[in-house]
Amino acid sequence: MNKPPLSVQHRRRFRRFRFLLSTIIFCAMVWAAGFIWYVDHIPKTVDSPAEKTNAIVVLTGGSERLSEGRRLLMRGLADKLFISGVYRGVEVDELLSVGKSDPRLISCCVVLGHVAENTRGNAIETAVWMHEEGYHSLRIVTANYHMPRSLLEFRSLMPDVDIIAHPVFPDHVKIDNWWRFPGSSALIASEYNKYVFASLRNTLLNWLPDSDRHALRRPGDSHANVSDLGDYSASNTTGKNG
Repeated sequence: MNKPPLSVQHRRRFRRFRFLLSTIIFCAMVWAAGFIWYVDHIPKTVDSPAEKTNAIVVLTGGSERLSEGRRLLMRGLADKLFISGVYRGVEVDELLSVGKSDPRLISCCVVLGHVAENTRGNAIETAVWMHEEGYHSLRIVTANYHMPRSLLEFRSLMPDVDIIAHPVFPDHVKIDNWWRFPGSSALIASEYNKYVFASLRNTLLNWLPDSDRHALRRPGDSHANVSDLGDYSASNTTGKNG
């Protein structure tokens, strides 16, 4: 079989190249538009700063988060402070030190979650604990750039729980004029990519009959197999320290 003339081959290659380039440009434009949307949805203030909830939930990853959680607990804005992902949080020792907090408050009101390794794990760990406590509202404390993804994960697993976003604002992350700071730009872009992945994964989980999402959406349902998530346990500090 004779090959087509070189001019025809070149045109076909050019069309394939043009299609590939157009696809890449289109995907880049969609990503950029989504990124701008994400930056716009990074909270710049704390909504409902005085509203009381059943629990305050701190996601470990920065001393500002733990300090803010302790301050909110001492103000009486919740009955319990739940710290998720403690095994990574070396700064937890500072939060629990007698010199910084009333030991009686720590003994009665601070609960540690030891299993979560990521934001999804934080949400699962918290959902199990909230169900065990019978709580229906929480204030989530995490960094402002991390808040959109945290809310996405928490609300997907706890749609019937009232969630108040309480961001903290790390000095090293510049949200305003982020394009002038390469470190902040890279961090926000990475967080946006994780947000997109989490959105796609949660959409897929909606279609699956046996997923952790459906197991936790209705903890009171006899079909919700929360016992399978028993590894997501929490302990009071007194129990942890013996």
